[in-house]
Amino acid sequence: MKYFRLFMLLFMSLSVSLPAHAGLVVIVSATSPVEHLSREDVVNIFMGRYRKLPDGSMAYPLDVNDDSPERREFYKKLLDKSIAEINAYWSRLMFSGRTTPPKSLPPQDVLDIVARAPGMVGYVDRGKLRNSVKVVYELPD
Repeated sequence: MKYFRLFMLLFMSLSVSLPAHAGLVVIVSATSPVEHLSREDVVNIFMGRYRKLPDGSMAYPLDVNDDSPERREFYKKLLDKSIAEINAYWSRLMFSGRTTPPKSLPPQDVLDIVARAPGMVGYVDRGKLRNSVKVVYELPD
């Protein structure tokens, strides 16, 4: 019984200290005129097929760092691809000179830059949202 109580106390303290995963969302600046992006829009912007938002303004996608769980989850949910497959895709495009991959930054930097610049498009965990950005697409669970 003493071990059970100890286990439960440890389990409860761990569950309180670990942040809940809220799901990934694609964001733009709160001042952007864009209200919604389709899955196809997100795929095309983040895969370099086109760099325009639905309103015709330029889109500047921002990726989170290669080693982040957010990046792995983003491409797995969006395209069902691993980071190795995404990196190979970009290697082929860069070698051909057609386009360059989105700039890669730490998650907090993505949030900060998107908040300040209307053309930037990024993705973050829903739990990190603030009033300076708005959600334009939510990745499925």
